[in-house]
Formats: sequence, C-alpha cells, structure tokens
Amino acid sequence: MHKILLVEDDEVIRQQVKKMLEQWGYEVVLVEDFMEVLSIFVKVEPHLVLMDIGLPLFNGYHWCQEIRKVSKVPIMFLSSRDQAMDIVMAINMGGDDFVTKPFDQNVLLAKIQGLLRRSYEFGKDQNLLEYMGVILNLKAMDLVYQGEVVSLTKNEFQILQVLFDHAGNIVSREDLMKELWNSDFFIDDNTLSVNVARLRKKLEAVGLKDFIETKKGVGYGLRHDG
Repeated sequence: MHKILLVEDDEVIRQQVKKMLEQWGYEVVLVEDFMEVLSIFVKVEPHLVLMDIGLPLFNGYHWCQEIRKVSKVPIMFLSSRDQAMDIVMAINMGGDDFVTKPFDQNVLLAKIQGLLRRSYEFGKDQNLLEYMGVILNLKAMDLVYQGEVVSLTKNEFQILQVLFDHAGNIVSREDLMKELWNSDFFIDDNTLSVNVARLRKKLEAVGLKDFIETKKGVGYGLRHDG
C-alpha cells in the first residue's frame, strides 16, 4: 500500500482528499503541525507528498525545498494559484506535478497514480534516520538539521549511524570500535576520540551542542532531552 502525506490546511479539502484516496486503497497521513512538516515527513516515510502552497507560517515552496535536501520522494503541489509563474516556481523548487484548485477528484487520482507509477518502477528510495529533528541521510552520508546540511567524513558518518541505530542507549567505546571495524572502517581508541571531538564541533556549528553525550568510563550516546 502506498502512503501519502497530505500537507493541506483547508479542513474541507483535507477530508475530501483523504476519503477519496482511502477509498482507492492508499494510506493517508495528515499534517497537523505546520511547523514540523519535515520531521513528520521523515517519520512517516511517505511514497508521495501532496503539498498546498498557501500554508500557515512557511509556504509549500519552503517545505518542498527542505524535503528535497533529504529525499527525492515525488511531491505534487495543490494550489488555487494558477498563474504560469506559480507552476514554474513549483517545478523549480523541486515539485513533480501541479494540480489547480478546485480540481476534479478523478483528475487528481489519475495524476497521483501516474506519478507513483513513474516514481516506483525501480523501487522505493528512502534512506533516512531521524532523532529529535536531526536527520541522518544514509545515501548522501550527511546530516541535516533545521535546513543546514552537515558534511561528514566516512568515520564521522559511521559513528553517527551506530549512535542513531542505538538512540536512547549508551554505546561503549569498545562496541563502537568493533562496529566500525566490522564495517571496514579501521579505528583505534585515539582515532575514535579525535573523530568524536571533530564531529561535536561540526554539530555545534549548526546549533547541536551536546547532541552526543559522553558517559565517563563507558561510551557515547545521543542526548535524551530536547
């Protein structure tokens, strides 16, 4: 079953589209908090996003750009704006299609089916881990936080991946080095300390101070609090 994330603040349209898509066997997730569109997207891992342009706080163009930093998932804009410039802007921002309101439900359904078919002939393309609003992109081997992309070395990426996989727990230095060794990343005790120190500096630069916690004499983990 394909999962669709609907980012629409008009309650009537939300319920109409949700009902119509569920009748056709799609799972529909509605965004309720329009400040958290990106983190909801990462948690839900939808196959397609239906995005209104006129949203509270940030518009649909903004959220399309944010999603494009971490994913190539198809995005279809829904908008009452029908000027050529709006359509051009939507496509330039990374959108895949544009449907003008008011729309015929059969046309919307046909466009959704076509976009899903084109996008998933070669399988699903989702490789993201998320923890407390921080996104680790397993394909690009980088980290995204509040729109900032942090480039990582191979060792830094691998350390973060292990910590994300064990989020909520402390990973001992020994286990961390063992996991890195198993992944063909040779790392000794001193190299681990240097890499963690470097990684912390990169994270602090984008506002993630103390994101990696040290438990003295044990190891490292991702922080628990907000």
